[in-house]
Amino acid sequence: MSAISNLASRAGSAAQSLWEVSGQFVQPSMRIGVTGLARSGKTVFTTALVHHLTRGTNLSAFRASAEGRIRRAYLAHQPDDEVARFPYEEHLDALTNARRWPLSTERISELRVDLEYERKGGWRSGPASLALDIVDYPGEWLLDLALVETSYADWSRRTIEASRRPGREDIAAPWRESLKSLDPSGPPDELLAAKASEEFKVYLTLLRAGPEAVATTPPGRFLMPGDLAGSPALTFAPLDLPAGQPIQQGSFAALMERRYEAYKTHVVKPFFRNHFQRIDRQIVLVDVLAAIDAGPVALAELEEALDQVLIAFRTGRNTLFSRLFAPRADRVLFAATKADHIHHTDHDRLDAILRLLVNRAARRTEAAGARVGTVALASVRATRETTVREGRETLKAVAGVPEAGEEVDGEIFDGETEAAIFPGELPENPEEVFQGALPVGSFRFPRFRPPKLPVDAAGRQARMPHIRLDRALEFLIGDRLT
Repeated sequence: MSAISNLASRAGSAAQSLWEVSGQFVQPSMRIGVTGLARSGKTVFTTALVHHLTRGTNLSAFRASAEGRIRRAYLAHQPDDEVARFPYEEHLDALTNARRWPLSTERISELRVDLEYERKGGWRSGPASLALDIVDYPGEWLLDLALVETSYADWSRRTIEASRRPGREDIAAPWRESLKSLDPSGPPDELLAAKASEEFKVYLTLLRAGPEAVATTPPGRFLMPGDLAGSPALTFAPLDLPAGQPIQQGSFAALMERRYEAYKTHVVKPFFRNHFQRIDRQIVLVDVLAAIDAGPVALAELEEALDQVLIAFRTGRNTLFSRLFAPRADRVLFAATKADHIHHTDHDRLDAILRLLVNRAARRTEAAGARVGTVALASVRATRETTVREGRETLKAVAGVPEAGEEVDGEIFDGETEAAIFPGELPENPEEVFQGALPVGSFRFPRFRPPKLPVDAAGRQARMPHIRLDRALEFLIGDRLT
């Protein structure tokens, strides 16, 4: 980006921020970003959060709720007409009536909830309101922000090097073999570029399907193209470039480089400018249990990805000046999801493993003035706790209805029968999971169906059960409701 265009971009961002700051005096608002890597439960979290707020659930760890100061919460028209509305009603119906998990997040969407509440006693006591804008977006897009400062040559080198890691080498072998037939100094060829891009996307698809799904390789939009499907900006791939040699003008590598830069210009930077830099608070959902079960390699991938996530956030204290010229999230919460798959005695251990995963990046972020928190939660609790006997030993277990086709110890479930399952125990010392002390696949984490909710005499369905969703709410917005 040239100096002039960069200055224009900053001026545009400052003007937008000035407009938003002035609006705070008329209608106080807060933008909450909800994201996470593949299969982490973003859609379920957003649906459950809105469900409990609008139903008026008494949330004990959410102080404004526990103190009875939330007067009401209701869905309102969202402020951004160009952003898709989060289909809350559709997802709620899937969870509560069909008892199936909603489809994964593949695009950005938004929902506004207006909160009316009473301030605490003192000179500011009395009624007040807060517009809560919940912005749901794929975590893979977040990792794309690292591309902004990365050249095509560096990205190619890093991507090829990463494909040689243990656990990736076999998956990457067909794609790396195809690289040998590509001549970076050859003439630009549209058909060859399309073929190379498709072979690279096959590799990315296999990565996402395997244990390394917890940490994806950018570009994130390659597997979620939306209206950009077939666009030249999504038709490029890494090349095995000679070290230290500049890319020749008019070459095949120059074609790939131009499209890589177009991806940053037309996909990554607009997302950052229009959405990401406007976020006030952020929650990042993480399927830590899947990484633990996949072993130390997957955990190392996850740690690297979470480090990139925190680097992407322009975190720090939000002042009037920073909101005008460098908006940034001042709180980031990492949440280990699916805590209902393990016994509550392991919840603190799961949280400790997550803290260890983000520890290095969190220290750097907190030094910049932001708060980083962790929590183990289940947005919708699909199990109850019980015990099972194994020989003479009584084990702490969870019981729920595994989805049809799920298999545990050779038994395949039909999607209707409840099963009590001992998932395994997490170690007291969180470092043990990084040292390979636990055999890969030693845990039992089947996918459970959402719970069947009882209906009272008046025909009203019970509220969805959860684990620590109220703690997440308190961290994200509790200070704004005092």
